[in-house]
Amino acid sequence: MITFASELYEREGLEGERRRQVVQVLQAALAAVDPAEAVRRYLRCQEGVLEIAGQRYPLERYKHVYVVGAGKAGAPMAQAVEEVLGERITAGQVNVKYGYTLPTRFISLQEAGHPIPDEAGVAGSRRIAQLLEQAGAEDLVICLISGGGSALMTLPVEGISLEEMKILTDALLRVGATINEINAIRKHLDALKGGKLARLAYPARVVSLILSDVVGNPLDVIASGPTVPDRSTFREAYGLLERYDLLEKVPSSVVEYLRRGAHGEIPDTPKEGDPIFAHTQNVIVASNDIAAEAALQEARKRGFHALLLSTYVEGEAREVGKVLAALAKEEATFSRPVPKPACLVLGGETTVTVKGKGKGGRNQEMALSAAISIEGFEDVMIVCLATDGTDGPTDASGALADGKTVPRARERGLDPWMYLENNDSYSFFATLQDLLMTGPTNTNVNDLAFVFVW
Repeated sequence: MITFASELYEREGLEGERRRQVVQVLQAALAAVDPAEAVRRYLRCQEGVLEIAGQRYPLERYKHVYVVGAGKAGAPMAQAVEEVLGERITAGQVNVKYGYTLPTRFISLQEAGHPIPDEAGVAGSRRIAQLLEQAGAEDLVICLISGGGSALMTLPVEGISLEEMKILTDALLRVGATINEINAIRKHLDALKGGKLARLAYPARVVSLILSDVVGNPLDVIASGPTVPDRSTFREAYGLLERYDLLEKVPSSVVEYLRRGAHGEIPDTPKEGDPIFAHTQNVIVASNDIAAEAALQEARKRGFHALLLSTYVEGEAREVGKVLAALAKEEATFSRPVPKPACLVLGGETTVTVKGKGKGGRNQEMALSAAISIEGFEDVMIVCLATDGTDGPTDASGALADGKTVPRARERGLDPWMYLENNDSYSFFATLQDLLMTGPTNTNVNDLAFVFVW
């Protein structure tokens, strides 16, 4: 349930009514990517036949059904699978973030560290591997993947410790390696990432139900692609250590393992065309575009001319905030790209280069930047939302800005530019009671930004 801070939500008159309309649109977006509902949409069982996204699995063919997985949405996804399959589940192990567990009967949930992997996550991942090793040709494995799965399902290969993995990751971050480069290396040092979960389960049938937290939904990137072909190679991974001059700066066990792999002494991650993937079905059950489409439908029900502009928005949050403001001003001035009342929807995930000492998140910073640019524009509102309910290291899911935000701030002695430069958007919006407060939503499909113009 979406709620605002009380003062903001309870405003009367036209302003209060408009904000309630906004709440309804945001609620619809989150409801569409509720993890349990998403699983129920794609997983159905009738007369002993399990149907998943159009494929049928007669359960009489399978001796055992195992459920494994990891991610922040793992608990509600596991509950939904239990509702559908109940006692047909032989055993299950799903790793979730600390504080994100829910009651389950047949599937064990392991709380673990995120975003920094810990030994609890390794222990849970080891139990996942043990279940997969039991699976045979007459078994079915259902894998539940959601945001955070890469950290929560960590199982270093034999001979490499979790601490050595942390040292490696820290070294890569310090030299400016990209997330794709880091993942290319980590996939080759982990027993489950990069298609290896599917390899471990083979010849069992594997179905992955995936809640995407990555822009564009690339299957090999979401949770480091445990059930899909891996495009990176050992040679590439070792070459990255050479390129960044890290061969003498990371644990020798890591260097030696990657060297052996690059020389063909260790099998590479499974690639496109590997027969194991003929036994694997991957299904995106919730994603940013699904949430955005649901928001569009709700906005239209509320009388808006609604348009989805992109679900590939990336870049510096404050710069994207300026773009949102430009769209709002274009709509307010010229009634384009759609007639008023308008609701423009954008999805993706921005970043913040932290230079100040304040508190905030990418969505709050984006909203603050937009607020500065739309000062004085009436009948305009910009809303930025983290769908997981946690925007940066704060308890807010985002913030709301309109043409009166900056004047109201100045009346309270707040300098918007100072707060922006100090990366202190949380304090700014908290004072105005314009933060979005949802609490953990148990889902994560990146961020959504809305431009409303009446």
